[in-house]
Amino acid sequence: MNRLEELIARCQAGDETAKEAILEENTGLIWSVVKRFTGRGTDSEDLYQLGCLGFIKAVEGFDLQFGTQFSTYAVPKIAGEIRRFLRDDGAVKVSRSIKERSATIKAARSVLLAEMDREPTILEIANYTGFTAEEIAEAETATAAVESISQQTGEDGFSLECVLTNTDSEEVLLERLSLRQAIENLPERESLVIKLRFFHGLTQDRVSKVLSVSQVQVSRIEKKALSKLKEMMS
Repeated sequence: MNRLEELIARCQAGDETAKEAILEENTGLIWSVVKRFTGRGTDSEDLYQLGCLGFIKAVEGFDLQFGTQFSTYAVPKIAGEIRRFLRDDGAVKVSRSIKERSATIKAARSVLLAEMDREPTILEIANYTGFTAEEIAEAETATAAVESISQQTGEDGFSLECVLTNTDSEEVLLERLSLRQAIENLPERESLVIKLRFFHGLTQDRVSKVLSVSQVQVSRIEKKALSKLKEMMS
């Protein structure tokens, strides 16, 4: 086992010293990915912190027995973390394939609406188009207007940013990254509702149509998810 593999194994065992060492020794790799995304309105140091987060996720998820070179596995993880942040902040354009999928879904919705004289469910759209429910939700959200986490809900003026512990500190970026990670740790449906509502600006009524559930159910899922996020971030 070489030094890199040893550090990865120690990191996966929870060794914080090894985590610091592996980050320090792979600064060049992280920066090489970060440079691809500079010039998009986000400070390079902030992008580097995002890259570090993606790198650590790669370390934690890497299978030492798989036989793949670690850098081959890590680079897409680093880039993916940065892309997600830039996409949610509106700095990355929606891919052509997603736009085409969205157009297909929109056309299918119109056809089904005319045939059934009602709004089709996501399952009916899935059966008509051949897309999965997840693919439909992804296309619906990716082409919607992106909103800030400071957006307030209509019910009580609550914003997702309220769960951050100190929005005026220099560590606000890290807090926001922690929030994003907390959202990923929610159950799948709760995570999707939060993303649709706060990151993509969909109303509860629109979310209910995307997920084929009632608006009341969406409201309950949202409140439950927000409660969990508050606990995670406190």
